[in-house]
Order: sequence, then structure tokens, then C-alpha cells
Amino acid sequence: MTDPNSADRHASAVAKLGTSGIAYRDVAHPEAVSANLAWWDADADAYHDTHGEFLGDADFVWCPEGLTEEQAHLLGDVANADVLEVGCGSAPCSRWLTGQGARVVGFDLSAGMLRHAVSGNRRTGLRPALVQADAHHIPFADASFDIACSAFGAIPFVPDVLSVFREIARVLRPGGRWVFSTTHPMHWIFPDDPGPNGLTVTQPYFDRTPYVEVDGEGRATYVEYHRTVGDYVRALGAAGFRLDDLVEPEWPQGHTRVWGQWSPLRGKFFPGTAIFSCVKQS
Repeated sequence: MTDPNSADRHASAVAKLGTSGIAYRDVAHPEAVSANLAWWDADADAYHDTHGEFLGDADFVWCPEGLTEEQAHLLGDVANADVLEVGCGSAPCSRWLTGQGARVVGFDLSAGMLRHAVSGNRRTGLRPALVQADAHHIPFADASFDIACSAFGAIPFVPDVLSVFREIARVLRPGGRWVFSTTHPMHWIFPDDPGPNGLTVTQPYFDRTPYVEVDGEGRATYVEYHRTVGDYVRALGAAGFRLDDLVEPEWPQGHTRVWGQWSPLRGKFFPGTAIFSCVKQS
């Protein structure tokens, strides 16, 4: 989530989009796509100014806690595998995978984020294919990939997660892996504050009403969806996946970076990230 009233890195996007407040209301697919496309296009430069060094040009960082794929090995052996990155952003994960010998396609909704991905490809000489697409309508043939992955890409921002999981299952081969990280559902019960105020419960865990930032006319400028752990598990099963593991990265000793609501203070008490590791059943 973002805070449209704070003087932080989001200020330029907030000003450009006319964001003036926060609402909790239902948001259907067309409005969500329009809002989040505009948001990530507007925020792309500031996002990379703030987080680019931490994410790297060609590294696979799963979460603000700093867990990398090189440490976690959640995807298995990727050499010679066909890999799809869902919501690739500037594509550092796709470039890391390419460097490990995978054949990689990364897609993202935002042209602004993909512009940074193209620049990263040029800088590194690692060139995964890049596509602009909506996760609800993945533009690839059935059974095209061995692995699909997403590091906070797309999943928190889609209104129909079951539809997206079914699309991912469609493009995976039998036995293919699907691993994604997202905001831990527990985070939603606390204010979006990395400090002491962020340790007090204010929202019901079972309230799934989307978090929406709006302009002066009430139009959405940013949308993020809350789901419980059980919601994710049931949707994965309904889409034909077997959940093999749920990783909740602990806050590392000596890690001092604050990223949005992620902080050493909050990380000491509860998880900020959930990583779901799944296999498409034959």
C-alpha cells in the first residue's frame, strides 16, 4: 500500500494522478487495470531511484527482507528451462535467470516499468524477452513454460486471483513450478506505517475490501487487494496447483532497510512477506 498524504517518494506520482484520499471499496477489473497501469507508469522513475540499487540490475530478490533466489533455491535448476516472470517490472529477476542459462520471458502491465527493463538489458547484455501484458490474459500458448515466478509482481494488484492462477496453469507444462511472493496477509491488519504505530491492529483480517487511492472525483488511482492465506491456498488448488511450501522470510540480522511498511521494527514481530511454492499437477 502507499500513503498519498505523506511526503515520500510517491509524491510525484500522487501529484501527477491527482490522488487526494483513500477509500475501501470494490474495484472491478477494468478500473483496477486502468488505475494500476497509470500508477506504475507515473511512479516508475521514482521507484527505481529508491529501490534500484537494492534490487540490482541482474539479481533475483524475492522480498524487502532481502531473500534472494540464489539463497533460497525455490525454483530449482533453471538451466535450459523456459521461464515466465509474471509482473517483471524492470526485470532484474528475469536477467538473473537468463544469466543462469534459462530461456526467459518477462511481462508487465506498465510500459514505464518495461522502459527500465529495456535499459537494464542494455546495461547488462542479458536480454530476456519483454512483453507488455495483463496477467488476466497471458499472451502465450498452452504449455509454453517449465517455470513461472513472480516477486511481488501483479498478484497483489489483480481483482480475480483465481483467473490469474488458471492462466498461469494454462501456460505451464505438467509438473511445472509456480512460485510467487506477495505481501503477507497478516500485514493487512496493521496500519501502513513502519514505525511504532504500525504495531497496533486496526483492520479486521477477514475484511477483503480492496485498498483504493482515489482522485478528487473518486476515481481509483491505485488499487491493492487483500486475501487471506486460506484464500490463496484454495485458489491455487482450484487452478490445479499443489502447494509444496509457504515460506515466511524472517527479518535478517543487521538488515536496516525500510521499504514502505517493511522495517526492522515490524520484522522483529511478524512476517511481511509470504512466498507460495507450487507445482502444476499433471
